[in-house]
Amino acid sequence: MRAAAALGAALLLGACAQAPAPPPGAALTAAQAQSIRPGHSTRASLLATLGPTHKVVFDSGYEAWLYQLPVPGGVEELVLLLGADGVVRKQRRRAQLSVPAREPIR
Repeated sequence: MRAAAALGAALLLGACAQAPAPPPGAALTAAQAQSIRPGHSTRASLLATLGPTHKVVFDSGYEAWLYQLPVPGGVEELVLLLGADGVVRKQRRRAQLSVPAREPIR
């Protein structure tokens, strides 16, 4: 009985230690990230190859889409800016720390 309780506690605590999985379609491979071409890639091509993800729609019709790219030590965020016409205008990769920094980043 004690062994079962200890195992249950270990499994419960182990589940808490892992980062939550990104929503479906939000995680990219490096090859997928490299295939995005500002000025050429479209909303339809992104949905077909990468799937849906988190997005913010602005009053101007522009949209910001957020994907995650697993890298050693955590993940990077890939932010895409789509114009009102649905074409990717800009992209930016941003490092995201997997653990809080102990010192201020300068």
